[in-house]
Amino acid sequence: MSTLPTTLNVPADASSLPMTLPRLLEKKRLGEPIVMVTAYDHPSARAAERAGVDLVLMGDSGAMTVLGYDSTVTVELDELLVLARATRRGLTTPFLVGDLPFGSYEISDEQAITTAMRFVKEAGCDAVKLEGGGETSVARARAIVRAGIPVMGHVGLTPQTSTALGGYKAQGRTAQTGVRIAHEALALQEAGCFSIVFEAIPSALAAEIMPLMTIPVIGIGAGPAVDGQVLVFHDLLGIREGLGARFVKRYAHLLDEMVAGVAAYADDVRERRYPGPEHGYSIDEAELRELRAALTPPV
Repeated sequence: MSTLPTTLNVPADASSLPMTLPRLLEKKRLGEPIVMVTAYDHPSARAAERAGVDLVLMGDSGAMTVLGYDSTVTVELDELLVLARATRRGLTTPFLVGDLPFGSYEISDEQAITTAMRFVKEAGCDAVKLEGGGETSVARARAIVRAGIPVMGHVGLTPQTSTALGGYKAQGRTAQTGVRIAHEALALQEAGCFSIVFEAIPSALAAEIMPLMTIPVIGIGAGPAVDGQVLVFHDLLGIREGLGARFVKRYAHLLDEMVAGVAAYADDVRERRYPGPEHGYSIDEAELRELRAALTPPV
């Protein structure tokens, strides 16, 4: 019987190779920060690809950032599959994780497996993510893993069930809720999840849990002690209105530039500055004479 190596031999130019689960574990072992970002379509996927991120989450947050819903709860599975397929077409090296929408996995193990398989078969995702660390979510994660599909867990603030958590606010700020989050993370790890997202929990709580975690932990508002970080594409690039959550750091303000660009275009059109001669196509003068003759009505 063969045994798996304890270390992974990765070539010097590993950044050009597709990300894999063994490589993610190796990054955790070596203490190399893991970079994750959301993407919801081909352009955002191409940006993530060219930036060299490790993981891309086709998140259900696309319901709000791309589809215009007020929350992630109302988005349909088929809508997210369309976004996931577009994202897949833009990626080569990052590991793609598809977010299972609310109502697509909670009813039964069979439903969860069927939904996960659609993300893999129809959209080309490498793995799926589900929210929560309660008994139901743990059971569904275990079932999907047993069906051969990698699963990423998600504890802390879970937007799909934010109403039950008291809204979009930090979780685990008491000893009791902190212990619950720790137990949920460990239960998901035991269920076979390859990674877990910690969202909006105190940095100190994440630091206390980390020694217990043998799988990569990706934080979003969970401090620096975790193995990697994730931000929403539209948040970090400023392609949205409002300030966003406390943990958001904006690296660009693209919405302002988009508005300015469209406004400048509209102004050029209204003032007849666009299109100019350089934006048009020419026709041979002889062809133009023939065209005019053909269009001239007979006397």
